[in-house]
Amino acid sequence: MTERRVTPARRRPPAGKRSDAYDPNCTRCPRLAEFLAQTHQRYPDYWARPVPSFGQSDPRILIVGLAPGMHGANRTGRPFTGDHAGILLYQTLYQLGLATRPQSESADDDLRLRNARIANAVKCVPPENKPLPQEIRRCNAYLQFEVRQLKGLRVILALGRVAHDAALMAHGLKRSQYPFGHAREHTLGETRYLLDSYHCSRYNTSTGVLTGPMFTKVVARACELAGL
Repeated sequence: MTERRVTPARRRPPAGKRSDAYDPNCTRCPRLAEFLAQTHQRYPDYWARPVPSFGQSDPRILIVGLAPGMHGANRTGRPFTGDHAGILLYQTLYQLGLATRPQSESADDDLRLRNARIANAVKCVPPENKPLPQEIRRCNAYLQFEVRQLKGLRVILALGRVAHDAALMAHGLKRSQYPFGHAREHTLGETRYLLDSYHCSRYNTSTGVLTGPMFTKVVARACELAGL
């Protein structure tokens, strides 16, 4: 399913008064900050801080997920690392030449991404994996900053509706004009695309909402749009 729309002059998202670069000590969302503090007490060996993006510093593809998993990225400090959602993601990236290894188990396993980078709509693990709307908005300042810095970025691959909406918010675009749908494409200006996929969560993959071939096809399309 393809939807192409050349965006008119985009309104630039407002810049925050504070630095919107990655901040490992961010406490902008009180509920998430408190949850992280509780998590650190319960699991002192966990990363239990905002999780930074991972991958090349100037990629052609930016993959955006929802938020760190409690026992995945929140534990390891790297997106989609050590949890079920990362299994299909990294296997597919490796298959298509975007990763040097097919598994992502820890932050020091020497895995590297090629022409790709992974971020999250929300950098802190939320209770029950459900960030509140205001938390998504607050954290979007970091995603806004990141997409502005990635001058060579051609494709944003959104894993799920929340990531899709966050990518639009980071570009100052209205959700109503860019409906989410698996494998749906949106044109953001003249040189950048937003490509949607169902999230590679345990629920989606175990119920058949998202299959391996479905995901491979959409990531391959991201490579094609990125000129890889």
